[in-house]
Amino acid sequence: MICRVALNSVNDVKAFVNITFKAEKDVDIHCGKYHIDGKSIMGIFSLELDKPIEVELDDQDAEKLMGELQRFIAEDEMK
Repeated sequence: MICRVALNSVNDVKAFVNITFKAEKDVDIHCGKYHIDGKSIMGIFSLELDKPIEVELDDQDAEKLMGELQRFIAEDEMK
């Protein structure tokens, strides 16, 4: 599953990483030409977070974590 999330503060990034650590498989972030580990707080902070970022989750992890990630979803449309 691919969704776009908005991380607007340091606390948002910390909370997001705490949630993604619960994923059993990889969480990938795509931002332009960059591909970052979604479980890496330093990796996320290396991105420009003024725009939503694209997050790719395994379908099983997405099902398990979507309730917690919902507050970060930037668009209703998910691919």
